[in-house]
Amino acid sequence: MNLGFVLREVAAGLSRNLSMVVSIVLVTFISLTFVGTAILLQSQINQMKSYWFDRAQVAIYMCTDFSTLGGCDQLAASPDQKLAIEQRLTSATLAPYVDRFYFEDRDQAYANFQEQFKDSAVVDLVSPELLPETFWVNLVDPQQSDLIFEAISGLPGVESVIDQRSYLDQIFALLNAGSLTAVAVASLMLLAAALLIATTIRLSAFSRRRELAIMRLVGASNRFIQTPFVLEGLVAATLGAALASAAVWGIVTFFVQGYLTEALPSTVFVTASDAFAAMPFLFMTGIGLAVLASYVSITRYLRA
Repeated sequence: MNLGFVLREVAAGLSRNLSMVVSIVLVTFISLTFVGTAILLQSQINQMKSYWFDRAQVAIYMCTDFSTLGGCDQLAASPDQKLAIEQRLTSATLAPYVDRFYFEDRDQAYANFQEQFKDSAVVDLVSPELLPETFWVNLVDPQQSDLIFEAISGLPGVESVIDQRSYLDQIFALLNAGSLTAVAVASLMLLAAALLIATTIRLSAFSRRRELAIMRLVGASNRFIQTPFVLEGLVAATLGAALASAAVWGIVTFFVQGYLTEALPSTVFVTASDAFAAMPFLFMTGIGLAVLASYVSITRYLRA
């Protein structure tokens, strides 16, 4: 196979259908950017889940004068009842599972509430008496929160026992739904890119139908004829994958690390190394899709 001839044919095909090639590059770029973003989002979700689940606490809310839940009857937990909770947490039964715990009284709870909602009008509607006193428990293994629930729930003065992971599960379920949506959109756009590549290759072949007929007459094999067209799709998809990789790196570097890390310093975010780890997949997806679509398109054209 004459490599120089093949490369000249590729260059000729790209120049003749420049507008279609640009369309392929753009569609591939956008679709692979969605794919890369979905990969990074899933990586971010996994990092956050690991980070926050390990720090999730079990909250033991004590009765207030307004509580009617649990064993409460609009009577605030007494000092003896709070002491009983503390003794239960330090008992031989639960102590091996409890890493540490601390007690938050009404004044502390109100101060934390004011800090958390300092820009909201709801602060003016809440007084310390409305907030429950709470034991915050960190477990050695957060997966064993059921032990605390079974040992503490139902004790006098306890309104409820809440595992913070139940709130995190809802948040991560929404984030996972967003990640799946990005994958679905990316899949549709990749399908559009494949169809566009196939159409472009057929148009390129049709514009060179006389040349192809001559090549067949002189004995050129189908493989020899197909190669320039497959390479045309490969070149366009490679450019799109390169642009998508640059976009993914830019999102992580300038938005995630440049903005989100400063705005939310207590949260672990994906880094440039995660973006680099996703790039080979983007190139393989783009190139594989282009080669397959180009090969199928030119093969069907030659058989027609």
